[in-house]
Amino acid sequence: MIDRRTFTIVSASLAGTLAFGSTAAHAQSDTLARIQQAKKIRIALDPSIPPWSFKNDKLEMSGSEYETAKMLAEDLGVTLEMVPTNGANRIPQLITDKADIVVAAMTITAERQKVIDFSLPYSGTTTAVSAPRGMAIKTMPDLAGKRVGVARGTVMDTDLTATAPKGVEIVRFEDEATTLTAVLSGQVDIVAQSVTLNETVNKRDPAKALETKIVLRNSLHGIGMRKNDARLKEWLDQWVRTNMANGKLAAVFKKNQGIDLPAAVVQAAR
Repeated sequence: MIDRRTFTIVSASLAGTLAFGSTAAHAQSDTLARIQQAKKIRIALDPSIPPWSFKNDKLEMSGSEYETAKMLAEDLGVTLEMVPTNGANRIPQLITDKADIVVAAMTITAERQKVIDFSLPYSGTTTAVSAPRGMAIKTMPDLAGKRVGVARGTVMDTDLTATAPKGVEIVRFEDEATTLTAVLSGQVDIVAQSVTLNETVNKRDPAKALETKIVLRNSLHGIGMRKNDARLKEWLDQWVRTNMANGKLAAVFKKNQGIDLPAAVVQAAR
């Protein structure tokens, strides 16, 4: 187990020693130094996707992603500034320096790694095509002739586009919050999304009886950052390792998601 004091010592040591040992890659970008100087970190979060990040009944931010971001800022010793984001603009906000990092259930993919870097996995989920319990859908060909909703620019959009058979109408919404609203309002009955969101839909409207039909992938989520931010990546990787080892990331996930953190995430974060 690595306690908070040990983590603080490791973090201070890392920040201190690396400050004097800059490499060419570090010189290209040093977001960590800028964050520490400003005493503020800008974290892109999607504010309307329960149970990941959302406003609760008291209009306070809540959810597993928000609590993760808050814990990260506290361990870094800086103020958290939330930058609202969604599936389509997470990476653009990072590339254009509107955010320092992204903590928004972003799946680590080879395509995304061409343009940004990720920390070690800190979270994860299963994504799937889901539909009402009584709807006979077991395989992709069963979707022919049907409408399927999905949030634009997400890994679900990519996977659905690549695997859907001819005759499927893919209805793309601007973000996951809009997609969620479309399901609840009856605009679409079938949706490609994280299976965690099925419970969110069913709690709000039990008659929807949404259930997993076709699993698309088991995803590992990483903290997104700009390319060549070597010091920041090293700090974030150490932070993930520490809080995975001490159980804090797993506790935040289970508290908000209602299920255990996937074993694949824990394994990948070692």
